[in-house]
Amino acid sequence: MTINEIQNELIEDFAFFTDWMEKYEYIIQLGKEVPLIDEQYKTEEYIIKGCQSKVWLYPEVKDGKVYFTADSDAIITKGLVSLMVKVLSGHTAKEIVDADLYFVDEIGLKEHLSPTRANGLLSMIKQMKLYALALQVNA
Repeated sequence: MTINEIQNELIEDFAFFTDWMEKYEYIIQLGKEVPLIDEQYKTEEYIIKGCQSKVWLYPEVKDGKVYFTADSDAIITKGLVSLMVKVLSGHTAKEIVDADLYFVDEIGLKEHLSPTRANGLLSMIKQMKLYALALQVNA
């Protein structure tokens, strides 16, 4: 699936829920499905700066595609990083760098997250794109 197809699927998934408590529960559930980062990468080097909670994100290239593993010490944040991994993992560095992540606005995340969580989400997106850019340059 393309990044946009995954985003469209998530928009449909979120439209199914009628209120934000249900949407938060879904985000928490997604956090339980995130490909977990290996303990050896839970270091300062892989912490996303700008997140109030601790969030670790590790990029890896396999067969020309970037795969992310992650974890967080907070359940909502873990769900948010899981959302981002679901959308961006398994694509080329160029696709990740060029991705327009419209689903964030479409599902209403920005207006329903606290300012610190919204900043954290932007930091996650920025870091994933920076990793992809670095991997693209090194390729």
